[in-house]
Amino acid sequence: MSPDEPANSPPSVGALTSVFHVYRVERDDDEIRYIGEPLISPGNLSTEVGPLFARRGYDVSVTRRHGDGGPAPYALVAEPESVGIDGIPWGNIVMLVLTVATTLYAGTWWYYIDIAGDPLNLLRAWPFTAAVLGVLATHELGHYVMSRYHGVDASLPYFIPVPPPIGTMGAIIRMRGQIPSRKALFDIGVAGPLAGLAATIAVTVVGLHLDPIAVPEQALQAADEGASIKFNDPLLLTLLADLVGQPTDYPRGLAVNPVVFGGWVGMFVTFLNLIPVGQLDGGHILRAALGQRQETVAAAVPGVLFAMAGGLYFLTEYTQSTILWGIWGVIALVMVQAGSATPLREGSIGMKRLALAGLTFVLGALCFMPVPIEIVVP
Repeated sequence: MSPDEPANSPPSVGALTSVFHVYRVERDDDEIRYIGEPLISPGNLSTEVGPLFARRGYDVSVTRRHGDGGPAPYALVAEPESVGIDGIPWGNIVMLVLTVATTLYAGTWWYYIDIAGDPLNLLRAWPFTAAVLGVLATHELGHYVMSRYHGVDASLPYFIPVPPPIGTMGAIIRMRGQIPSRKALFDIGVAGPLAGLAATIAVTVVGLHLDPIAVPEQALQAADEGASIKFNDPLLLTLLADLVGQPTDYPRGLAVNPVVFGGWVGMFVTFLNLIPVGQLDGGHILRAALGQRQETVAAAVPGVLFAMAGGLYFLTEYTQSTILWGIWGVIALVMVQAGSATPLREGSIGMKRLALAGLTFVLGALCFMPVPIEIVVP
């Protein structure tokens, strides 16, 4: 850097000469595009130049240019880092606070806590909130850590608040720029489900050892006289309960501790994320494992989901699950059309990663429930 060059200015063309031959530089407001050709493997380019741009306060991504007719097939796209106002990620914080509030409120349903007389009773539902958000945060931080490890710019998690009975739709992170290689794509994709599943198992085992909840007589009478919601157990939850010698069903008047439901949420989220299509974690893992052949498998996924919805509709009375899998069939169809992530560098991920991919999908299958939720009518 020249002594006269401001510390927060973008890198000069000369600073990139060892790794990237620049034909021209384009500016669009705060975005700067270095158009040119890599002098090293494109898959390694973002890792090489990332620290240089980061020191100047810029995020950088590598993009492939198509159809412009020029000799420069790549672009380094630099944008000023944006972590919030005054360096604080306020968007992430606000979403987290809202989700803590909605999950606390959802927890009052499961603990049968009355907040009408004292709103601060809401805080008594903290174990449920800690279980649900702990599982979701661990899942997303798995993606975040591996994204940073491979030099892919990623945001902190954004939690999504919704009304009870769960209080959240999960969390997401945003990744900017292309993923350098199939190995990086695999590592980023698999880290979330495996980290989240480890947290899910821990939360479930803890919850199974906690005392059951006493169900008030009013709630029992309401269930006797009207419809109630039942959450069915996946095989993994049943196996964990058998392993630790704890029940998941209790006699009338008692219910399993709500912390166990936090584990249930983690298992359900794990299965949905591992559906092998599009930008879901399962889509990333399959794309990394099979390369472009993944498209053949992904194309069959919507049909499988629609067939499952149809089977439940014609062969059972589980209308809610019919709607659920029908909706996911539509989502999968849209994701197939949108396509999967495309890494800059192709190449085999190796037998160890392939074995880990298989193990991850097996664990995801243990979290599967054909009828996750059912409405019980007396």
